[in-house]
Amino acid sequence: MFLKEYCMDITRKTTECKESDKNMGRRVMCPEYSINQIDVKSFPKEERGEVFILLWNIEAGGHLAATIKPYPQEFIYQCEYTPGITTQLHTHDYIELAYIVEGKFCQRIMGKDILFKKGELCLIDKNCPHQDFLEEADSVVLFIGLANEIFDEVMVRNIEEEKILNFLQTALMKQKNINQYLHFKPKNQEDGTLERYLLGLVQELETNDTAAAYICKGIIMRILHHISTEYEFNLSNEERKKMKWLIFEEVAKYIGENYRNITVKELATRFHFNEDYFNRLFREKTGGTYLEYLQEVRLKHAHRLLRTTDESVEEIAEQVGYQNKGYFYKIFVDRYGMTPAKVRKKTDAVKQLMN
Repeated sequence: MFLKEYCMDITRKTTECKESDKNMGRRVMCPEYSINQIDVKSFPKEERGEVFILLWNIEAGGHLAATIKPYPQEFIYQCEYTPGITTQLHTHDYIELAYIVEGKFCQRIMGKDILFKKGELCLIDKNCPHQDFLEEADSVVLFIGLANEIFDEVMVRNIEEEKILNFLQTALMKQKNINQYLHFKPKNQEDGTLERYLLGLVQELETNDTAAAYICKGIIMRILHHISTEYEFNLSNEERKKMKWLIFEEVAKYIGENYRNITVKELATRFHFNEDYFNRLFREKTGGTYLEYLQEVRLKHAHRLLRTTDESVEEIAEQVGYQNKGYFYKIFVDRYGMTPAKVRKKTDAVKQLMN
């Protein structure tokens, strides 16, 4: 059975949630009720895994049938709508990947109206404000909710497109000041690989047994790898620069807090990039390599400690991450044009004059 038929079959099942169930209605499809409020949609508390789907079957003439999988109690939510309405402006506390199974679908993302056609996808970041349009047309839309926990090192290292890695990395950051989305278009309209993956995902979420969570994670890995190689998408230069600068700031902050014992391998594990990426990032932002940046951070801390403490040069060298005293002396003199002892002597002389 193909994905379209399977999804439509799900929404034709007899178990029904009536329109009068307001709580379920707001969760599945909430029409716009205020231009000044942004709803926040949370990952379902009932879901024990890291993936769920929201399925919309939109029928021309103004009828919507929808469901969530998995869910403790099987249901189909049905309602009538006025064609052309929008849902309430909202965000998610999870990453959403939307796939247009059939027809077309329009979203207003950060104030911009974007039309998605059959076979296209939209990856929307957490906390990115958007609205959905319900038009007078037959459409089937599959929304996939992805919890933060699903994106571990094994998951993201299978993604070959650096721009998607940048997107996911910034999406997973706790503190950030940009919103983002990606619009994917297939390079080959006839390739049915993605739909086979999505069909398997829906079927596993319907089964929802103990193994389903692990199988779903594997399928999501395949989906992200596939769209990173077989789909086209664009980022503006401005958006790309914002994303890279945010990544650089996060990495630089982490180095500043862990400079003594940090390794590039640790960075790769924590930030989900390969080791070569950090040299490219630091060369672009600072003109030097990762090791040159780390050395500069360490030497600045050593210089400060020489001026503000009575610790020995050997103790300071070890404290900032250098076990070899001779090497520390050499790079310190190269950086400041004087030995650590001279820096301390000069600082002491200034202190005496001030007193």
